[in-house]
Amino acid sequence: QVQLVESGGGLVQAGGSLRLSCAASGRTFSNYGMGWFRQAPGKEREFVIAISRSGGITRDADSVKGRFTISRDNAKNTVYLQMSGLKPEDTAVYYCAATTSVLAMTRGAYAYWGQGTQVTVSS
Repeated sequence: QVQLVESGGGLVQAGGSLRLSCAASGRTFSNYGMGWFRQAPGKEREFVIAISRSGGITRDADSVKGRFTISRDNAKNTVYLQMSGLKPEDTAVYYCAATTSVLAMTRGAYAYWGQGTQVTVSS
């Protein structure tokens, strides 16, 4: 089992920045690729960005390209989501998730999920 706990969400104005953190515990963190998903009210949970086990490779959704970056610190068992240039349409609950797949973009590939953290972007 891998336990994931997100933090860092909040209210931010459009154009602002926010950094989310996801702390992992349980099994060896570096054995898992990590991803961030988000779910806006009334919408499906969607892929945002993912990072490989070593942190050397990332993959992001077109909607966040150039604005969001993902990083990880395997010594601290933590993955980060740095968000900049935030838009009202980025408002959602953000979830981190762990997978044994490589840079997976589908929810089904992720076996472990955090409880989510709310990000609200005001216009």
